[in-house]
Amino acid sequence: MVRWEIPLLVSGGACALAAATGPSYIEYSTVPGYFLQDLNSTNATAFDYTTVNFGLINQTYPTDPANVASLTQWQRFAIVVESLNANAPKNVDYKVLFLGRHGEGWHNAAETYYGTPGWNCYWSLLDGNATATWSDAHLTNNGIAQALVANNFWLSRIETQKITTPQSYYTSPLSRCLETANLTFSGLPLPAKNPFLPTIKEKLREGISEHTCDRRSNKTYIHNIFPTWPIEANFTEYDELWTGVTAETDGAQQVRSKQLLDNIFTTDCSTWMSFTSHSGEIGTILEVIGHRSFSLNTGAVIPVLVKAETILPSQVTHTISSMPWTPSPHCTVPPVTSISTIDNGCVCPNSAAPVDITLAPYATSS
Repeated sequence: MVRWEIPLLVSGGACALAAATGPSYIEYSTVPGYFLQDLNSTNATAFDYTTVNFGLINQTYPTDPANVASLTQWQRFAIVVESLNANAPKNVDYKVLFLGRHGEGWHNAAETYYGTPGWNCYWSLLDGNATATWSDAHLTNNGIAQALVANNFWLSRIETQKITTPQSYYTSPLSRCLETANLTFSGLPLPAKNPFLPTIKEKLREGISEHTCDRRSNKTYIHNIFPTWPIEANFTEYDELWTGVTAETDGAQQVRSKQLLDNIFTTDCSTWMSFTSHSGEIGTILEVIGHRSFSLNTGAVIPVLVKAETILPSQVTHTISSMPWTPSPHCTVPPVTSISTIDNGCVCPNSAAPVDITLAPYATSS
């Protein structure tokens, strides 16, 4: 298989993954058997995390203590995770990632309104229409309600299940994720040592296409909205990734997502983490960690148990550190339809061919 690793220098420290020295690679895998979302029989479309305890399967564990009857399923699972890390080799680390998709944004509503063909081939390249703006889309009222559902469910898990809450929080810099994270975790009875103070990570953003909803706001704007939230180092004032001309390929997004995980897993010793991100990015993270495909509805959250193993360069058979971006054709007016085998997916009206921006002088790849 292709490993989406990049070289990184791992130095000694408190984290298990910091045990190795010299150039090393991290190989990720999902530890199945604990969550419904791990099972191929679970229908992602019909999955409702609020009715199934975040998907945690009711079962006994070899690590169950003598007083198991007095513990909740989440408390018992926490013992499992603690045991895995306590008995793991020095080059292995286990983390629980709560992957949350943002609530419905105005871009989601626009795609529903215009239909996916019209959205992808025309409307998504605009900042909005006469009634809504979807450039760096904000949450709709429905999206706000979805985030509040998550907040209420977290509260219920804290109160009734005594769930281990995240020790670290990360969020995409796009407005819909910032707003979702804030609504989801604000006001919860969290431990004083692990407050909700999310780090804004550039590479946790959605797959970067020509769509204006994938363009983030500038750093000053983000800081002014959430002034206490840390923004990662080297976060540029203006979005230097979105060009409006080229789109990130699946391979390029896998490389980016792998870089994101490598950065977090080698700098953050927390075991329990929350990522507030996007459907495409969460899907790519699941690919990188070897999880089955599992598409999240807007506002949904799934936890996954991840094993990260630091391996030596000699053990790596193939690595990819970068992938090209590609331009995509589009219509200058709303398209008739979108068919994958015709005109690169866009069927423009009046027999007009889609704009082939590979021929434009400003077409670039990164």
